[in-house]
Amino acid sequence: MAKRKEIRSILVANRGEIARRVFGTARQMGIETVAVFSDADADAAHVHDADLAVHIGPAAARESYLVPDKIIRAAKEAGADAIHPGYGFLSENAEFAEAVAKAGLTWIGPPPSAIRAMGLKDAAKALMAKAGVPVTPGYLGEDQSEATLKAEADRIGYPVLIKAVAGGGGKGMRKVERAEDFAAALGAAKREAAASFGDDRVLLETYVTRPRHIEVQVFGDSHGNVVHLYERDCSLQRRHQKVIEEAPAPGMSDEARAAVTAAAVRAAQAVGYVGAGTVEFIADASEGLRPDRIWFMEMNTRLQVEHPVTEMVTGLDLVEWQIRVAQGEPLPLKQDEITLTGHAVEARLYAENPASGFLPSTGRLDHFRLPESVRVDAGVEDGGEVTPFYDPMVAKLIAHADTREQAIADLADACDGVEVWPVKTNAGFLVRCLEEPDFIAGDVDTGFIERRLDELTRPGEPSPAARSAAADAATLTLEEGEADDPWKGLFGFRLNRAPEAGVRLFANGKAVVCESRPDAPDRSVLVTDDGDIVVFECGEAYVFKDHPPTADAEDGGGDGAIRAPMPGKVTQVSVKAGDQVAKGQPLVVLEAMKMEHALQAPFDGKVEEVAASVGGQVTEGTVLVKLSAA
Repeated sequence: MAKRKEIRSILVANRGEIARRVFGTARQMGIETVAVFSDADADAAHVHDADLAVHIGPAAARESYLVPDKIIRAAKEAGADAIHPGYGFLSENAEFAEAVAKAGLTWIGPPPSAIRAMGLKDAAKALMAKAGVPVTPGYLGEDQSEATLKAEADRIGYPVLIKAVAGGGGKGMRKVERAEDFAAALGAAKREAAASFGDDRVLLETYVTRPRHIEVQVFGDSHGNVVHLYERDCSLQRRHQKVIEEAPAPGMSDEARAAVTAAAVRAAQAVGYVGAGTVEFIADASEGLRPDRIWFMEMNTRLQVEHPVTEMVTGLDLVEWQIRVAQGEPLPLKQDEITLTGHAVEARLYAENPASGFLPSTGRLDHFRLPESVRVDAGVEDGGEVTPFYDPMVAKLIAHADTREQAIADLADACDGVEVWPVKTNAGFLVRCLEEPDFIAGDVDTGFIERRLDELTRPGEPSPAARSAAADAATLTLEEGEADDPWKGLFGFRLNRAPEAGVRLFANGKAVVCESRPDAPDRSVLVTDDGDIVVFECGEAYVFKDHPPTADAEDGGGDGAIRAPMPGKVTQVSVKAGDQVAKGQPLVVLEAMKMEHALQAPFDGKVEEVAASVGGQVTEGTVLVKLSAA
């Protein structure tokens, strides 16, 4: 039986939202908190939250947050007696977990043996099959030659899924629809896997045509107890990255729930699991959630990003459970004492621009307001900065209600009220996802977003209320004498109608007369130092200017210059000077914020110059390729 060891000080080997989340529970338990930070995070919110903070190196994660020796040295320096890894970075690194224990510190996570057993997807699947956990058909072999992988893909049949053996979070994963596309997809998956995990090995799986992503939260202790905390549905994804998660899963029958939770507990028991973990399953939803059509995918040996929805429906603090289990205590509750109440839905707020292919958006958060009507776990604060070095998630918004429909409505309202400037976010995209009739009806699968991508990423036009708010702000500017054009304000009247004031402004490059309406619903407005009027509505930030856009303000390579949309590393150059290219053809692949971003030709043309080289670091705005029109 494990001996109890009291934890008095915790270092969180992470940053942003998860570091702040752990600090919050630690403070409630009377435990001292220690932050670590890179050069880029010197003034970050998690640094200010902690009792102590230790600098660990340059901005690049591989030189700071991913260096075990620096983390352990920081813990020793700060007098911490435990390390919580959060998620990402070193959270599923068995060697790091062993080094923490060897240094005499308490590891708040599963045993290294469990991390290793579940860390490689091929070995984990073999182990699960032996333990009686159903697994998806595929190829788990050691032969990683392109010829063998291609032959196995042909045998399995298309579509087939390529997945990084050491992967997670959608990194190193590609769906292949046709045999002729396999080689290119395999190369991209291997490059991304090597960059993310230092391991380019892959496995193959049959691709389920109507897949649902179902996962079960499990918890084990050092006394041999393992319980589940019910399931979550994480089917709303984009490029295999979760966007919206909920608990419990819609349409889950008692029979299917019993089967999937029992399988998850068996999986955890098979590896002697201790602490918080998530067993992920893929379900074929073509005939609803059937017990015999749910298969094991992988196990995440850490706390998940989406753990708040489980906390909301169970009323439990999972971080507190992690700490208590790490201290050697038994699980606080037995299985029959864990109840499921209501419904919870979580949305991930990212600093990215859905209208431009979800490119990350970086910079200072001059205006950052999140709603108070739901739970908000944020990694940044007003006046903070989103840098290009780390994951672009800035916050999570979580709603809990008696019914699924009410929880969705509450979360949509909350996303509607997000106000962020000048950094762009996906809040409007989230609103549109949450308001999709099929999502509200629970008719979801992992292809839900892709099938509706154009519709979901296209921001609507500002409403009459938004235009009225812009007119009011512009009129106030006129009255203060900040504009010298007497014709800009257009005032008039009609018989039998209340007076209206109109102001000619420019939105999305188009002239529009915005009329002030006293009865219009309120909209939040920000006037920037440059005189731009920003109106927040439905999660979008609509910009109204008093002048038309200049030619150099146009974006998208209209002049033939393909510029880096953010700082990053060039990982692939697909063209050379003199090549003829078609609109939409990939030219350069840029790695930033842990993801690859393909920059495409904006029109048919000829490559005049290539200024990018593989391995090169580029800054935002750097010209990478120059094209001339065909």
